[in-house]
Amino acid sequence: MQVFLHALSDAALDTLKALPILYLAYLLVAYFSHAQSTKFTKFLNTSKKAGPAVGAFLGCVPQCGFSSVMSDFYSRKSITLGTLIAVFLATSDEAIPIMISEPSFIVDLLILIGLKIVFAIVFGYAIDLVINLFSKKKKAETQPIMAEELEHQHDHCVCHGHSDTKDHCHKENIFLDALYHTLNIMMYIFIATLLINIVVEAVGMESFTSWFGGNVYVQILLAGVIGLIPNCASSVFLVELYINGGIAFSALFAGLSAGAGVGLVVLFAKNNKGKKLLQSFGIVGLLYVLGVVSGIIVSLFY
Repeated sequence: MQVFLHALSDAALDTLKALPILYLAYLLVAYFSHAQSTKFTKFLNTSKKAGPAVGAFLGCVPQCGFSSVMSDFYSRKSITLGTLIAVFLATSDEAIPIMISEPSFIVDLLILIGLKIVFAIVFGYAIDLVINLFSKKKKAETQPIMAEELEHQHDHCVCHGHSDTKDHCHKENIFLDALYHTLNIMMYIFIATLLINIVVEAVGMESFTSWFGGNVYVQILLAGVIGLIPNCASSVFLVELYINGGIAFSALFAGLSAGAGVGLVVLFAKNNKGKKLLQSFGIVGLLYVLGVVSGIIVSLFY
């Protein structure tokens, strides 16, 4: 019972910590995609070629707000798979704030961010290129979104006990729109975090540490698995291991590249039926492979 209560309190705290960045990200999206503005719609429809590059830089923002938002966009076919993977590879969750707090690791942090951007851009464009070359469809993977369609997607009317819609709905309120998206995603984040914390509390951190050993390639493979855990605890765990000499830089890089924070939770929440569910598992597998490959490449020169 004590383990459960401790895991519950940690899950609540972690979820609340993610709330501000997630809300601000959705507020930004709601503003640009609102019925009164077509800027964001036009950007999504005309920036397919710049998608992976833009995604790589958005993913570098500390925590995982943008990976969550972009997962939502991908489920609506607003961005390409290459752009989504670029965001995921560039995401480092809590690693950046922790390494900033350690002055002796600032250089390592700059190298980490720079390399993650490079790998995210390269792999993102490579994925889109392969899809475009081998796709049977003549159209690109991304389907243009008309302003009217995006308006419909973001018109989450808040009706106060009325069944008739437009007369009683505050469909102009982007703050409520962003809050709707945020609370919806926070529910999934809390559940996933609680389950993960229960496992960590029951097994113990020392048991996890002993698994890595001294072989760098084994470290890379295991770090990639840890990175896939959709929770900030995975990035914190990997960074603390690296700072204390438990794993090599290449293993840290692999784990943080495979880690997409709660973006994976959102991905499965939005794509959880039939072929879409299989596609979500495929994305997780691809993310793991790319994270491991990135770590192995980094191990050759750092």
